[in-house]
Amino acid sequence: MTDPERIVVVGASLAGLRAAEALRDEGFTGELTLIGDEPYAPYDRPPLSKAVLSGWLTTDRTELPRVRDIGARWLLDTRAVGLDPRTRRVTLADGRQVDYDRLLIATGTRSRPWPPERGGALHGVHLLRSRDDADRLRAALAAGPDRVLVIGAGFTGGEVASVCRDLGIEVTVTQRSSAPLASALGEVIGGAAARWYRDAGVDLRLGTTVQALEGDADGRLRRAVLSDRAVVAAEVAVVATGALANTEWLAGSGLAADAHGVQCDASCRALTDDGTTLPDVFVAGDVARWPHPLFPRQLLRLDHWDNAVAQARTAAHNMTHAPRDHRSHRPLPAFWSNQFGANLKCLGLPALADQVVVTQGALDQRQFVAAYGQRGRLVAVAAVDSPRVLDGYAALIEAGAPFPPVLNATDGPGRLEPLDAAFPRPAPAAVPRPTDPTPGHLPAPSSPLATPAPPIPSTLSVLAGHE
Repeated sequence: MTDPERIVVVGASLAGLRAAEALRDEGFTGELTLIGDEPYAPYDRPPLSKAVLSGWLTTDRTELPRVRDIGARWLLDTRAVGLDPRTRRVTLADGRQVDYDRLLIATGTRSRPWPPERGGALHGVHLLRSRDDADRLRAALAAGPDRVLVIGAGFTGGEVASVCRDLGIEVTVTQRSSAPLASALGEVIGGAAARWYRDAGVDLRLGTTVQALEGDADGRLRRAVLSDRAVVAAEVAVVATGALANTEWLAGSGLAADAHGVQCDASCRALTDDGTTLPDVFVAGDVARWPHPLFPRQLLRLDHWDNAVAQARTAAHNMTHAPRDHRSHRPLPAFWSNQFGANLKCLGLPALADQVVVTQGALDQRQFVAAYGQRGRLVAVAAVDSPRVLDGYAALIEAGAPFPPVLNATDGPGRLEPLDAAFPRPAPAAVPRPTDPTPGHLPAPSSPLATPAPPIPSTLSVLAGHE
């Protein structure tokens, strides 16, 4: 593996920036190019749904701090539209081509849009992913709408609804499952979250989808028609129904890439459609799908801040070292959210679990810890306003401890009583009609890898900020 002279990073957000800094830390002295489709320098996304919407912070104050001078060529407001791994060349939307010796794909994800034929083009319908999205939604909230409709009660939906109530704005939230956060945490813990919504005065409509958004003669949102035929008047709607990986520019490249992400191995090396490893193309951040040794037979895609940073560093190390010195990317998944006055932190992969048990506190309190098990093994933990206990649980998860865990916690119940974790299960496979509601991001089938090893049967998306 020869030393690279030209490294190109496609994606100039958190993973792209941290990878570029790590490349310099690893001793790379060659030409470094970062390509980003937004006009802004890399910025932090978590504050957008919290501090920016509440008015505490403006988007120009969300720029990520620079750890070091990376001496890079920046191609911002520039979209990559094609990749030819054979010639090692990235094609840009303006027709230019950028050659590389090694390439990092860090293009992330985008919010799933609402279909135009069902009102997605109306003025007042918002997504929340970018700086521009946050500026538009903040202006809409500052105008004092009578009611905001939030479609989806995942992390982003819950944070938006929470900010609306803090601002004194009436809000209706629709959720197709029987509890908020059901896809991420299951309906048992989601039931506790439902109380947060209702205690805050949110009009929470569970088991309900939006059939159409309707507007007036000027194209402005006025109402939503729900699946139970109810009509909700609203001037602002926030669509929080999941994320799509930014992989369209890779069509025809031969990479194993689709709306779920780009497949790579544990060393962050990209895979082709037939399962071949590309030694000079790497993947990091929200767009990456890779196998984790703690969770076999799964491809993970994590929309997590911590994962983007850690995977960027792993990729940078491996891009500058021979394969014999490569590191595997294996951090324990971790994510967090603040909503309705509660701080929620999670470790591991709750969505794998078949059972859940409260190990500390109680669900009817605002402070508790819940452990998740799969076939008698501890796989995850969720803590509400109990962050200090998580290190101990992390060690148990990494050690493959049995479930339910034996903790003897002083604030635990007298007897651990595991319950069905109650995660929504995918409906039988069917071809959706164009007018069907866009599915959420339940674990989706993955493309089998054409290698001698058994195919990895499913992809698990763990999305902090989406539902």
